[in-house]
Amino acid sequence: MVKPPVIEKTTMHDDRWVRRPKPNAQARLRLFCFPYAGGAASVFRGWPEHLAPDIELFPIQLPGRENRIGEPLFRRLDLLVTRLTEVLLPFMDRPFAFYGHSMGTLIAFELARELRRRQCSGPICLLVSGRCAPHIPDPELPLHRLADDEFREGLRCYNGTHEAVLNNSELMELFVPLLRADFELCETYEYKDEAPLECPISAFAGIDEPCRDMLGEWRKQTVSDFDSELFSGDHFFLNTGRAKFVSVLSERLLHAVEAGVSPNMVDVEAGTDACQSVRSPGK
Repeated sequence: MVKPPVIEKTTMHDDRWVRRPKPNAQARLRLFCFPYAGGAASVFRGWPEHLAPDIELFPIQLPGRENRIGEPLFRRLDLLVTRLTEVLLPFMDRPFAFYGHSMGTLIAFELARELRRRQCSGPICLLVSGRCAPHIPDPELPLHRLADDEFREGLRCYNGTHEAVLNNSELMELFVPLLRADFELCETYEYKDEAPLECPISAFAGIDEPCRDMLGEWRKQTVSDFDSELFSGDHFFLNTGRAKFVSVLSERLLHAVEAGVSPNMVDVEAGTDACQSVRSPGK
């Protein structure tokens, strides 16, 4: 049985981590979005105009980028997920969903599993894109240990870094440490077998990226509904075809809300943190 977590008031609202580009106190659903490697909360800047009014966007700002430049970078996914759980629980007092792209997909997936381990209520649906299911070994060669020149060539293959940036030594000197840390976080990830999630999963990919042929593997990570869809473009189709993609996400989210998949939410007014202290047997 899922237990409604109770959160200490002292943990409320860490604005470094959570952006709210268009606050909406009447929203029926909160959508937490996790960026790809090297990405920041600004990746989702134009999304509110394509989301239904019932959905409030919560882009997550990870350390080391934009207003958080200079903060220590996370290089291990489990440590990041633990911290994100503590930060986001106070915002989970109404139905919520997770979306992640590429690196953000791993974050969203493992965060949903961590909430379950703590016997907290989880997302009403999980939206993922740009990455194979976590139980599938990453077919790409590791980049984070490569020399700078080789690392730059590896980035060029992803088609997500402007050529002008790749050829600017000063910009790359600033950008490479962040990218190396993000790639290390992904490339050192070790999937651990657990029961499938209970929330629906929707998986997306660009028609020109390799993971398109393996989206169906995400079906194994849920006992609920699963669907997938391809979009025109490469790995960064979410940017090049933003309006159409976000509109599709909005439809999926509204369907989940109307389906009534709404577990117990967080009680932010109580004074103890029962959710974080309760774990599954043997954990």
